Amino acid sequence: MLIEFSVKNFLSFKNKITLSMEKGIGNENQDNVVSVGDIDLLKTAAIYGANASGKSNILKALTCSILMVRNSNLIPVGGKWNFIKPFLFDKTSKNKPSEFEFIFIENNIKYRYFFSADANRIYDEILDVYNSQKPSNIFTRIKTNNYEFAKDKNKLETLAANNTENKLFLSTATNRNYDKTKDAYLWFANAIDTYDSFENIADNDLIDYSKNDAGLKNFALKLLKEADILIKDITVDYEEKEADNTMIDMLVPPLARNGEKIKVKNVNIELEHEIKDADDTYHSYKLNFTDESSGTKVLFAFAPFLKRAFERTKVIVIDELERSMHPALVEFIVKLFNNKEINKANSQLIFTTHATNLLDLELLRRDQIWFTEKNQETGVSDLYPLDSFSVRKEENIQRGYINGRYGAIPFIRDVDLWLEDK
Repeated sequence: MLIEFSVKNFLSFKNKITLSMEKGIGNENQDNVVSVGDIDLLKTAAIYGANASGKSNILKALTCSILMVRNSNLIPVGGKWNFIKPFLFDKTSKNKPSEFEFIFIENNIKYRYFFSADANRIYDEILDVYNSQKPSNIFTRIKTNNYEFAKDKNKLETLAANNTENKLFLSTATNRNYDKTKDAYLWFANAIDTYDSFENIADNDLIDYSKNDAGLKNFALKLLKEADILIKDITVDYEEKEADNTMIDMLVPPLARNGEKIKVKNVNIELEHEIKDADDTYHSYKLNFTDESSGTKVLFAFAPFLKRAFERTKVIVIDELERSMHPALVEFIVKLFNNKEINKANSQLIFTTHATNLLDLELLRRDQIWFTEKNQETGVSDLYPLDSFSVRKEENIQRGYINGRYGAIPFIRDVDLWLEDK
């Protein structure tokens, strides 16, 4: 589980900002909180802000740093991390490295991982483990090529000697079978994922229905039913066949394939609706998945993803969760993650949104609501939580946000001023 994430000097975040999933003050909505050892963590967090305020840059910062850990062993010597982009509206910042820091729990053990980097090299890198209240350092990397090791010095010095300036030592050490970095690395590899939209998840998960998993089918039917989308049954026709050679030859020349046949997977899905006719009798009608409403398609395609999240602890970060979904469906998804009987794996959902219906203290705690705001004069974005304000439990958060009490909304000129500028 994620405790907190910090980033500095990346895109619009010139200064260090921190997104914390640790419970703040207040005992409301206790189902939204899970205790891991002596740490109380939040299951969901919503990030609001005007367009171009920096909301999506949080997702980009997470994606960038996670991909660096996952792909560090694959980058060639001299290769560049081109998706690292420092704050550019400043003479000094643009020449400094970006900084990323994660504090997280894997296998009930707390870790802190920090690194700074630009497109060409890793500058600093630290991995601490908390076997007690006090952290123990596994390794420290300073100024690219200088390393400090508290334990296993001879072994780690050998591994460091084979590391290159553009590779993360966390990845290198794990790849060389150093066991004390393994769990931390696997958290980045398996336990946290980012998505630029809800639709992006849906497109990737439809293929799961081809496995004819009865558990998945029942989960999807229940999910749709709870969302007031009445589907009686699901039929999946899965076919694997050779692709059209003409099209394939255009993409991959035959010689490059060594004569191998290219196969494609076709999944045809039909959803069965039970409809009441004029004579008050019910009849079943099948509708192809492609003909369903966008909301039905997104939620149905999201079912495999949700099922996995509720079976194994994950951190899921989604940009613009509400895209292609009714606000009520977005609220429904958030409730699923906050429900301890459904989200038994205690997976976390972090998302950016414009859906103001979620600004309800009956749904989310004050420490689960965050705002981004950009200073239009400096171009610098900031991130801050709702509980940094003096907010009463009975306060109408939605109204306060729309009225600008918490910032993070666009300043829109009056139409008359537009006309006056002509």
